[in-house]
Amino acid sequence: MRCRSVLVAVRSATALHRLLDVLPVFDGDDRIASRFTLVPGSDFDVDALAALEHAGARLIPWDEARRGGHDLVLSASPKGAVWALSGPRVLLPHGAGFNKAISGDGSPGIPSGLDPHYLLADGEPWASLHALAHGDQLARLAEHCPPAAARAAVVGDPTLDRILGSVIHREGYRAALGTGDRRLVVLTASWGPESLLSRHPGLPAELVGGLPCDDYQFALVLHPNEYSRIGEFDLARQLAPALAAGLVLAGPHQEWAALLIAADAVITDHGSTALYAAALGRPVIGAYDGGDELIPGSPMADLLAKAPHLGDPAELPEALRQAVAQDARPAAEAAFALPGESLPRLRHELYRLLQLEPPAAAPTIRQLPQPSAAPTPPSAFAVQIPQLTGHHITVERYPSFRSGPVHHRAAAHPDAGLRQVQSAAVLWRHAQRQDSATPAPNSAWTAAGWTAHVLAELPGRRTAAAILGADRCLIRHHRAGLVAVRIEPNRADGRVRRADPTAVVSAVHAWLNANSAWTAPTSLDCRVGRLAVRVELAAPGATDLDHEL
Repeated sequence: MRCRSVLVAVRSATALHRLLDVLPVFDGDDRIASRFTLVPGSDFDVDALAALEHAGARLIPWDEARRGGHDLVLSASPKGAVWALSGPRVLLPHGAGFNKAISGDGSPGIPSGLDPHYLLADGEPWASLHALAHGDQLARLAEHCPPAAARAAVVGDPTLDRILGSVIHREGYRAALGTGDRRLVVLTASWGPESLLSRHPGLPAELVGGLPCDDYQFALVLHPNEYSRIGEFDLARQLAPALAAGLVLAGPHQEWAALLIAADAVITDHGSTALYAAALGRPVIGAYDGGDELIPGSPMADLLAKAPHLGDPAELPEALRQAVAQDARPAAEAAFALPGESLPRLRHELYRLLQLEPPAAAPTIRQLPQPSAAPTPPSAFAVQIPQLTGHHITVERYPSFRSGPVHHRAAAHPDAGLRQVQSAAVLWRHAQRQDSATPAPNSAWTAAGWTAHVLAELPGRRTAAAILGADRCLIRHHRAGLVAVRIEPNRADGRVRRADPTAVVSAVHAWLNANSAWTAPTSLDCRVGRLAVRVELAAPGATDLDHEL
């Protein structure tokens, strides 16, 4: 049997990522040969080319694609000369519905994706099939471009189905991100002059710097066009303070969706990514200040109209409380229909155009992979002690760039760098993990030796701590001397939770400052973020003193 050629016409990285979620309809079928081509004319085509290469796609030049014949052409953008490609053409949306109108692009005031200027060629719809996610989208297409609506079908949203099919991995995603018991708040930013990052470029750092690091974790999901506009180098430079303080910057393909699953709440501008979060039942907080792009009455406009608005980073805890009390899912239900059915419905439509019987086995959703790596933990903190009463102590840690009075500063030695080490009252160092594949060093500090050395080397430091394990430290305090610290895990609700030992070191430092004449053994009740743990202080034994770092 003749092999059928499927050409994937890509104009931007965003469109490519959408189409990659569709292509599992052809899995297991050796009668299909897929090829990709880059549709010229986009300001973001460089990143699209890089994304194609990363995907391992078989790429053919545009001129060759125009000359050849194809059994099926798939596109997720109506822009560019896709109409010039021969064969049945299928157009899919490259977002969650039609929520924006881009100024200076196509017909004024018409939502992007519904503009006859792009959907018609010589007065006729160039797409053989316009695949939509919801019946309301079909009604809006009929309003703005009736000829295209006559060739449209509601099939659902394959990206949403992939997200819903991956929810089972939520705990694994959070573990990969190092989230623990913190609240993970994801910022989603669209692109263009009205986007969150264009209007509030400092918001990620303000949020990370304004809330305790052991209570909140923040992540940023950017539209792929923003990656293209700014560039990875400048992104890393502009976001450097927030990234150093633990901000997670999601990759543009797949990782953003895993972060929505892992999230406890989402802060959004007018980009439609937040509708996927709403479909998951995640609380949504608005950070869009208005403009000309958002279409009134669209699902995204309705979501923002009902969501609490974040005007100041300090208002986040109250905005979260309000968002949790609301149900964001109705807005998503107006954008997505037929959950779980998109791939079977798309397979039926695409094989009809290919004039082939589809494989007997149902298409399988590809579950989202884990985020690539956990962010590097911050190496320095500004520490507050809001409670120190008897043997009860609460510690709150903030990024080191936080201004204003603090109880003390703490830093990893030497990783934090000279300036942060010199300004810290508390220094810590983690023992190196030894395994059979890593030979032991020829020379190593003992825990007792290093703590004495670093306090002598850096006069003015008050506490040095050797972190010997997740629940074990050796602390040398400038007045109280050497202290062995054991941190009991919190056991509740069938789970075992551990506090960050570097946070406990700051708590013990503050307590020893107030109780330098302590007697062993002593127990402290320590609260770090939402976690309360028991901490035992004792005179150190040889095992702790001689532990090799």
